[in-house]
Amino acid sequence: MNHFILTFVLFIFGTVAFSQRTFSDETFYDLVVKNHPLAKKATLKPRYGNFSVLKAKGGFDPKLSNEIDQKYYNSNQYYSFINAGLKVPTWYGLEFKTGLEMNDGVYLNQENKTPQNGLVYAGVSMSLGQGLFIDQRRAELFKAKIYQSSSLCEQRLQLNELVYEAGYAYWNWALAYFSKEIMKESYILASDRFEGVKQLAILGDRPPIDSVEAKIQVQNRETLLRNYETDYFSSAFNLSTYLWTENQVPLELDSLTFPVDLNTLEQQKSLLLSSFQIDTIVQNHPYLQINDFKIKSLEIDNRLKKEQLKPTLNLNYNLLNEPINSNPYNGLSINNYKWGLTFEMPLLLRKERGDLGLAKLKLQDEQLSYDNNKAYLTFKIKKALNDFENSLNQLEIIDRTVRDSKLLLEAEKELFVTGESSLFLINARELSYIQARLKLIECIVKVQQAKLSYTFAIAGFY
Repeated sequence: MNHFILTFVLFIFGTVAFSQRTFSDETFYDLVVKNHPLAKKATLKPRYGNFSVLKAKGGFDPKLSNEIDQKYYNSNQYYSFINAGLKVPTWYGLEFKTGLEMNDGVYLNQENKTPQNGLVYAGVSMSLGQGLFIDQRRAELFKAKIYQSSSLCEQRLQLNELVYEAGYAYWNWALAYFSKEIMKESYILASDRFEGVKQLAILGDRPPIDSVEAKIQVQNRETLLRNYETDYFSSAFNLSTYLWTENQVPLELDSLTFPVDLNTLEQQKSLLLSSFQIDTIVQNHPYLQINDFKIKSLEIDNRLKKEQLKPTLNLNYNLLNEPINSNPYNGLSINNYKWGLTFEMPLLLRKERGDLGLAKLKLQDEQLSYDNNKAYLTFKIKKALNDFENSLNQLEIIDRTVRDSKLLLEAEKELFVTGESSLFLINARELSYIQARLKLIECIVKVQQAKLSYTFAIAGFY
């Protein structure tokens, strides 16, 4: 499988300059939405809806027909039936039809005989009972239009989920990167201190045990650094799974590419929403809208099942005329016609009543799901808000802790210079400061991920 370095790809797309190595979250999201296979798959959803509507509209297409039935035996034409016509279905259960019927033959039944020029007919069929207000054809078109709207919500949900998962991967990568850098810095600092203490011990200015203490710190920090490097490479590989070219070629992160500087992020603000605002967000949530579309589709099924409780009563009426001089209207008379009436109705209606009962149960089931999903979404949004607020509070506390730990470290260093402190205390203060910095990075990332969770909860990415 071919792989390209991310820096080269970013240059191709024009999103960042080639010399730039910072890979911002905005640039990352843009690449994911443009090129990820799941993002492209999501764009197929509306097309499914459009073609479903097109298919349902096909039930109202005019239809040409031509039927020929002939029999020859012992050099005799027993009969010849030719019937060519056009049927035009309409929205309100009416079906208009016209055509030409030409029948001939030695043994043709008298009632099937037509004039020499054939018999032109034009008429209408109407459902006066079952199918007057809604039928299968109209129901399918109603449901197809509902599915068309629902498919847009499904696309939005898929894109939101993809960006949410990709965003978590990005910020985990950022956490691993900056944690690794902090630990790398602390390892270099411990190594330099070890070399300095070792030289002082050789000169007799420091006790030899201090060099042992300094060496242990180097070893401990090197072990931690290797662990953080492992986490970084793992998170980088995970992030790469979301990166693709336009031609669906997977990408890998360049080793020189790094995430956005966390210090440059805009300061996050509290999100305080009223109950009315939350209710509005929930009501317009695509997940709940899909639920609502299902209810509307089931309501159409319910209407159709109710319609089937009515008797079948179909009326057919056709005007008849013999075309003269190729003109079908010559000699037209309302006294020449053919009509028919069809009536049918089951006596017990057990099948119809059973279908209607099942349709009502499905509708009730979906309405209960709607109420449950509405409550769940409300809880999910409130929880996301609460998590975001808590992460901001934690960030403020940890930020103060980092500043205080730095002050303590600097004060301990001054005491060490005057001989009033020890290397052990310096290391202890320094470890506390490093842990506070690592915790600060973790809290900053936690704020970003909490913001992602909130945006995902309200389906606010797209």
